[in-house]
Amino acid sequence: MSRTALRICPLCEATCGLTLTIEDGTVTRARGDAEDVFSRGFICPKGASFGELDGDPDRLRAPLVRRDGQLREASWEEAFAAVAEGFGEVLRDHGPQATGVVLGNPTVHTVAGALFVPVLLGALRTRNVFTASTLDQMPKHVSSGLMFGDAFAIPVPDLDRTDHLLMIGANPLDSNGSLCTAPDFPGRLRALRRRGGKLVVIDPRRTRTAKLADRHVAIRPGTDALLLFAMVSVLFDEGLVAPGALGAHLSGIDEIKGLAAGFTPEAVADACDVPAEEIRTLAREFAAAPRAVAYGRVGSSTVEFGTLTNWLVDVLGALTGNLDRPGGMMFPLSATGGWKRPAAPGKGFALGRWHSRVSGHPEAKGELPAVALAEEIETPGEGRIRAVLAIAGNPVLSAPDGDRLDRALAGLDFMVSVDPYLNE
Repeated sequence: MSRTALRICPLCEATCGLTLTIEDGTVTRARGDAEDVFSRGFICPKGASFGELDGDPDRLRAPLVRRDGQLREASWEEAFAAVAEGFGEVLRDHGPQATGVVLGNPTVHTVAGALFVPVLLGALRTRNVFTASTLDQMPKHVSSGLMFGDAFAIPVPDLDRTDHLLMIGANPLDSNGSLCTAPDFPGRLRALRRRGGKLVVIDPRRTRTAKLADRHVAIRPGTDALLLFAMVSVLFDEGLVAPGALGAHLSGIDEIKGLAAGFTPEAVADACDVPAEEIRTLAREFAAAPRAVAYGRVGSSTVEFGTLTNWLVDVLGALTGNLDRPGGMMFPLSATGGWKRPAAPGKGFALGRWHSRVSGHPEAKGELPAVALAEEIETPGEGRIRAVLAIAGNPVLSAPDGDRLDRALAGLDFMVSVDPYLNE
């Protein structure tokens, strides 16, 4: 018996519509849903592979519980009992701070992750939460928290209405984009070009996206903040600062002017490996566009001054009146719930409410850097992590120094991995 089911792809934030063909309870084909008003039939190679994924013989069909040193299939009742016993023993003997949680990227793409992970963390009462965000986009959360008072108040590019897109450290033709929730990002870039808009890509590499661009600026790796500060300097020097209606809601413009004064194009050109006149052109074109967007992604975060870089991305938007307006950077409305972002004035955003035990890394957004997980397991003493719950995460493969982490995890008293595959 064959039937068709309409679903939403959970693999990334684009949430594209899917048309699934199901035969005898197994997905045999996945296509883009042409009737989906958001994705309009677009599907990427990952989404198109659902048929193969559903039938993959390597995908786990039952829980695995380690017995006598070997992982063996078990019932769900047996698996839950093993989890309760393993974590229960550590909690009784050593307390909640002897447990740690690893959250992978897919936890933020599902309703289950949004609803139940916070409940689980509340039940464990541990502060040892290590996430994929600390490996890629945490600088954006921190800069948004400090600028807007809310780490989740991240303005997204209005791709369909902008006239000028300045892209820093992003390659959506390969990645399909992120922190913008835009199905068919490549198609939207081509539409920008067709309507006469301009695409400018700042990236050390000649990526597929850079090849599509009107202008590719091959910056020296890690100097994004210098380049953006120089653009801000040009805006002030040439009288191009025009926040418009946004001006009534901004504070600190004079301070930014003072900070940018030392970062003229001539001062940073050699460090960035970008000619001073080209930097001036970037600033002038951005300011002159009727509607412009500065969009920084993972490449703008995984650098030494990632938080500063991401702050400057939004500073550019604010100084030119392109923040919180159509065709610029906009604060999206939540599809569910009544959250308003940025929030009304309140407590604001705090960093470092607690620190990691060994190296004293400050928490950000309630999370500790994944790079600290191994030392928190290895280092003896009160509060050493003895039990770990990993949800949709494979830190041995995705976190720095995987071999060390592999050895550390092997020394735990107990570990649970929630994943459809037997990963590292």
